[in-house]
Amino acid sequence: MVQIIPDAETRPFWDGIAAGELRIQRCADCEAAVFYPRSVCPGCFGDRLDWFTASGRGTVYSWTVAHKAFGEFADQAPFTVALVDLDEGPRMLTRIVGPQFQLKLGAHEPGADEGRVRIGDRVELVITRLGADGPELPCFRVVAR
Repeated sequence: MVQIIPDAETRPFWDGIAAGELRIQRCADCEAAVFYPRSVCPGCFGDRLDWFTASGRGTVYSWTVAHKAFGEFADQAPFTVALVDLDEGPRMLTRIVGPQFQLKLGAHEPGADEGRVRIGDRVELVITRLGADGPELPCFRVVAR
């Protein structure tokens, strides 16, 4: 089973996920929003990073379908993985969830691409438990094209 073991740098992020929020950092020196959790700003190397609750909205930058997976995720394939540009600025790797956006097998069938996510789709945060005993993770669902 995948276990999340928060440390001092990541605890505010995981506490936010448990509360149904996407918490990310903002640099007090250059004001850049920062994701993934870290102790130094990747833009200016400042070390004054404060936590805030992000909107949980963004835009699909790119995506792919994982047809094969390993370990606990093997029985969940195929699933959609995406890079999402958060409205606050950072880009995050995530899953797109929702039955209408899962891969439809048999691409030769009419309408097989209708349920696919598209670059530029607007998405919003959905905290999702992946697997029966899996951790809650920040995933996204498409809300507008």
